[in-house]
Amino acid sequence: MTDNAPRMPVATRLRNNFLAGLIICAPIAITIWLTWTFIHWSDSWVRPYIPARWNPESYLNFAIPGFGLLIAVVLITVVGFLGKNLIGQSIVRFGESIVHRMPLVRTIYRSVKQIFETVLKEQSNSFKKVGLIEYPGPGLWALVFVATDAKGEIASKFNAMGQDMVAVFLPPTPVPTAGFLIFVPREKIVMLDMSPEDAAKFLISGGLVAPGHTPSEPKQKHLPRPKPVAVSKAD
Repeated sequence: MTDNAPRMPVATRLRNNFLAGLIICAPIAITIWLTWTFIHWSDSWVRPYIPARWNPESYLNFAIPGFGLLIAVVLITVVGFLGKNLIGQSIVRFGESIVHRMPLVRTIYRSVKQIFETVLKEQSNSFKKVGLIEYPGPGLWALVFVATDAKGEIASKFNAMGQDMVAVFLPPTPVPTAGFLIFVPREKIVMLDMSPEDAAKFLISGGLVAPGHTPSEPKQKHLPRPKPVAVSKAD
């Protein structure tokens, strides 16, 4: 005689099939919805500024999704190309000189420009490294994104105290876009091999989606110290 495995109830099987289908369909649907929403949002900003004679929608009986986004990408690329030339740099400097004379606007412009230059710089390592710090207390560890070394007045204050500090971004779960900026001693940061994308998935899922890892170096890794830079007396 052979023991037959107990049959699963019909309701349980339907629930399992539904959950399996949800896991397959939900990411696809959300991705399509977010992409479609972004395309329409971009088109709504750019399309009103396109002259009618250059807009193919004026000659067709249907809208072309993504045409406004394509025009925006082309214009931004052209502006970047012209901005690298001597004439383009002169125009940019002239425009910035006007903006810098506006009390409130110049503060916003400088802050936004500095953020984009730091994040989009090709050699920048900001937010490209992930680590662990003891937070909110000893024995409790939190996942952080390494932002940059302490700079300016903050760095000088830490250097006077004999401390080498690093700015890290501590994101909450499940919305990693908001968080805290914390200065941590360099030797207190335990560096990880996971990418920022895997770290974001780990945070958004509340720890459910853990990236795979093959141990390669058993010893604990820390963030390397930056090379000393000579500073002139005039600075």
